[in-house]
Parts: sequence; structure tokens; C-alpha cells
Amino acid sequence: MYKEFGIKDEVVNLAEKIEHELTYVFDAVNKRCEINTLKVLKAFNKYNISDMHFGTTTGYGYGDVGRDTTEKVFTEVLGAEDCIVRSQFISGTHALTVALFAFLRPNDTMLSICGKPYDTLDEVIGIVDNKSSLKSYGIKYEQIDLIDNDFDYEAILNRASRHDVKLIEIQRSRGYATRKSLTIDKIEKVIKAIRAVNDDVIIMVDNCYGEFVDDKEPLAVGADVMVGSLIKNLGGGIAPNGAYIAGRADLVELAAERLTAPGLGKEVGPTLGINKYILQGLFMAPSVVASSLKTSIFTSKMMEELGFKPVPRFDEKRADIVQTIEFGDREKLIKYCQGIQMGSPIDSNSIPEPWDMPGYTDQVIMAAGAFTQGSSIELSCDAPIRPPYIAFQQGGLTYEYGKLGVMKAISQII
Repeated sequence: MYKEFGIKDEVVNLAEKIEHELTYVFDAVNKRCEINTLKVLKAFNKYNISDMHFGTTTGYGYGDVGRDTTEKVFTEVLGAEDCIVRSQFISGTHALTVALFAFLRPNDTMLSICGKPYDTLDEVIGIVDNKSSLKSYGIKYEQIDLIDNDFDYEAILNRASRHDVKLIEIQRSRGYATRKSLTIDKIEKVIKAIRAVNDDVIIMVDNCYGEFVDDKEPLAVGADVMVGSLIKNLGGGIAPNGAYIAGRADLVELAAERLTAPGLGKEVGPTLGINKYILQGLFMAPSVVASSLKTSIFTSKMMEELGFKPVPRFDEKRADIVQTIEFGDREKLIKYCQGIQMGSPIDSNSIPEPWDMPGYTDQVIMAAGAFTQGSSIELSCDAPIRPPYIAFQQGGLTYEYGKLGVMKAISQII
């Protein structure tokens, strides 16, 4: 059956050997999964989730008890004061944009302390000119780069202590940067340092790809607000779209009024039958994230054995579900991504090619044979076509499906 699927014998043999060596790493993932599962189950029980919460509203969406209760469940799970969870958010980038425009005003300064944010925010911020950017509204942007994959504390504290920065942004995942993703421990340390010199600045964490990787989220270590996508971790592969903004109640209110309208905020927004999918996705999310992590760990060990450069290594502490592989070779990078597509359940007969994708400065290749378009919790692999030719792999709804997809991709390049 492996041969019929295009997986070579040597890949099967290597996978069997490696799985035995990864038992103790997988055990740690399973333990965190149980802790996060307990959080979710307790929240469902606390708010007595029942069939009535799966109902739908149209039009303005007034009085949608399912929507309102869903947001209470997310608030509980994420340890927030309040939360807005909506299908009206089309992506994580959209939710981040809503948050930034909600919190910042003309002449305010936004400071990113982990280098440049993800590529799709370039035009939002104004790094790349756009007439609708924050820059076009007179909002200033500064950044402080990481030093050896850690925060530049001297520069951050010097800048934060001047009290003219309105918002500090921390991106937990690496995006398309070559840096490592940021662990909760590192985020906690820098937040404590910032609070020692500035109590007023808003600290916002882009939490995309990070939920349920650890047993606590950024709000638990002092962040004011965090943002994430439902076609990543918390959607569990079931939510068809949407995103969330969670944290301080006053900030969530500002974000809600930017998403809808001042005076309306969270009170409107029809759910159009999506409540069940969002709740069921959250319910499955701890297990799906664990499967995604195991897929990444398996990939890292396999690729290291084959002489490539994976980050993080299989036994490193993880901050998100993203696994990078440095190929150092354009064609091997492309073939690997094409192999992931071939090993996917949807559009397996499609051959992804690099293309000029909106929001990105380099050509990008994207393999995503997913039930939900663009879903990153399903096995996917994408890469900007630029040296040193690094692939960014994430997802795996189950470990078994993820493992087979990776074995298929490896068979394309060895």
C-alpha cells in the first residue's frame, strides 16, 4: 500500500526507526493535550452548551444566544476578560488589522519588538505604501529586531520607558522570517520587563499558530490582548473561517466597534449557522493541535536524518505548530511542497507552482490540499522563493495523515 501511494521503502524503514525514538517526545505532547482538553471541557460544562446554541441568525443578528455563549466559552478557555469570535473576520490578518485600527489613533506609535511582522501586514502598517494603511492615517511604526533569537532588552526598555509608544506588538510565530518562534516563557519575561518601566502601553500578541501548543496563553503572562485565526489552531479543522480577539474588556469593545460600528459593537453580527462549527472546532482543537505538533516533530527528525536543517529540532521546546526546513536548493524546496500536495486529501492531482501572490513581496509556493481553503491546521507547506529556500510546514488533522503526507513529500526529493 505504501508503494501504491508513492512512498519509497527506504522512507518507510526510516519512519519506523524514528517513531521508536520519538516516544518520549510524543508523551509530553499528549500530556499538554490532556491539560488543554480539560480547559475546554470545563468551559463547555460551565456554560451548559446545548443544542440551542447551534442555532442561527440572519440580518442584524440581534439576540444570538449561541454567538454570545460561544464568546463566553472562548473567554474562559483563553483566560480573557472578554472575547469577540466572529465569522465576519476573514483571516488572522483581518483580525489583526481590525485590532490595530481600533487601538491606534493619528500620531500614535506602534512598536514591533521582534522585527518586522508577517508579510501580509506590510501594507496594513505602511511598510509597503498603501493609501489605506496605518501610515496614511498618521500612525507611526518602529521595530526592534531580535538578537540571537531573543529580545533586545536594552533597546526595548529604552524605547518603552519614553511613554510615547501606544502599542507594542509581539508576533509569537516566526512568519517567513529566519528567526525562531517565541516561547511563552520568553514572552512572559519581556512583558514583565516592559511593565517595570511602562504600565500604560498596550501589549498585543499575534497568537496565530500558537494556541494550545503550551498549557497557557499570552494573556496568562501579562499580555493585554491577543489575536488568532480559526482556520489555524482553535478552529480544530472544523471551523470554515473566522478569527478572534481576546483580552481586556475595554480593548475588545474597541475592536468590536471597529469590526461593526460605534454603538453596535458585539451586539450585532449574524452567525448564519456557524456556531456549531466554531464550538465543535474548539472542542477538537487540543487533539488536532497535538496531532499537528507530532507531525512537525516527526518531520523534523526525518529531515535531520536526511541531512537537511529543520527548525526547531525534534526535541526542542515548541512555540507554535510551524516546522521549517532549510533546503538550500530551489528545486528540492519546490518538489517537497509538491509532494505535500500529492499526499493531501483534496486536490492531490494539482501541482503547485511559485506565483506572485497578493500581499507577498517574493513569489510564493503553497501546498494546501485542505477541506478549508488556506487552512493552516490541515497539513500544508508554503515558502517564499528566496535563498536559503526554507519551507514552512504546519498542520496535520491527525498524526497518521500528517505522517503519510510527509513521507510522500520526502519520497519526492530523496
